[in-house]
Amino acid sequence: MKPMTRCLLLLLALFLPSLAAAQQQGLEIDIVGGHASALPIAVVPMPYQGSGSAPDTDIAAVIRADLDRSGQFRTLPERDIVERPTRGSEVQYPTWRVLRQDFLVIGRVLDAGAGAYRVEYELFDVAKQERLVGMAMTARSGSMRDVAHQIADAVYEKILGVRGAFWTRIAYVTQTGVGENARYALIVADSDGHNPQTVVRSNEPLLSPSWSPDGSKLAYVSFERRNSSIYIQDINTGGRELVSSFRGINSGPAFSPDGRRLALTLSRSGNPEIYVMDLGSKALTQLTNHFGIDTSPAWSHDGGSVYFTSDRGGRPQVYQVPASGGSATRVTFQGNYNADPSVSYDGHKIAVAQGSGNVYRIAVLDRSLGSPRWSTLSPGSLDESPSFAPNASMILYAAREGRRGVLYAVSADGRVRQRLVLADGDVREPAWGPYREQR
Repeated sequence: MKPMTRCLLLLLALFLPSLAAAQQQGLEIDIVGGHASALPIAVVPMPYQGSGSAPDTDIAAVIRADLDRSGQFRTLPERDIVERPTRGSEVQYPTWRVLRQDFLVIGRVLDAGAGAYRVEYELFDVAKQERLVGMAMTARSGSMRDVAHQIADAVYEKILGVRGAFWTRIAYVTQTGVGENARYALIVADSDGHNPQTVVRSNEPLLSPSWSPDGSKLAYVSFERRNSSIYIQDINTGGRELVSSFRGINSGPAFSPDGRRLALTLSRSGNPEIYVMDLGSKALTQLTNHFGIDTSPAWSHDGGSVYFTSDRGGRPQVYQVPASGGSATRVTFQGNYNADPSVSYDGHKIAVAQGSGNVYRIAVLDRSLGSPRWSTLSPGSLDESPSFAPNASMILYAAREGRRGVLYAVSADGRVRQRLVLADGDVREPAWGPYREQR
């Protein structure tokens, strides 16, 4: 890494417990927790009933994996599925009651012509002997995993009343090699780690990816100009724009909920402060003015204020300031170190990296019931960079296991964790993307 300013080194030391990343590879899912009150649901294999070549994707297996990862469902193992209906008329409810299943998903895959497939599926309430959902979706072979994720979303929402977040994407930074041989990449993948795509490659460190609210762009920090700079990358076109390269620190970009503004940390005045940039005019509004280090901005759900990390009280804590500027108020009080906030879509929860001594874990401050309540969600010793799923059901974060950087997703109640492991290299700086709109 090229020499950085003393101020930037101090900022990194204060607010980034580690700085690592990893190379593009398929991510391996490893569920390491479970929860006994999860709803039992059977997802029956969905056979191909067409005349041409069958699609490569096992639709039912993807749906099953999605529901299991959520922690809200417990799917019946395929080996225990004794009947395999593909239509509602074939469902024998007594069989599923004996298997103690609350819900049943069935379906089939048909030819749709021109190389496409039609997936027809149904969801049943076993106790009520009632069909809850019956739909069909059409896609080409390469998009069948997308179809499976969307079906899982529909099942999740119908049963729980909350929009599913399986058909979403994540971004993360990877590193291979060390020293002069280090290479960095910004990767976008499906929420389950499949279909990783490199959107940026660099010989210098990449940091802090942040999704635009429509999911079409990523803001990130690059050191390719020998000093930190902030770029916005268009994922669809591959084009990018340099938006901030002031003298000193340019870090922590975060899109506003309307996508028109970018919160960021700049030290252009000599001290790291929080600013908001209007992306149309590039005009800057300075939100903080304090001798402490202010960094890691995150927007409130309504765009009216910005949360950030500051050591102005002596140790890193989370503060909140109006997006138009004004006095900042302290938000976190429990613990000596609370940094890198991520805010849930409804504003009720704030996830942070919470430190004590040399141990950093992911914790959530829940304000939904009035009085603040804290819960620790991760068991590691160097966990950081929390990022809420768009429905706030899970939190993505980075962890160290030995010399390896890995990603975890933990349910918001902490009862289920999944590990996403790269085959080689390290991975850091995760960011969970927004909902994707069906076209």
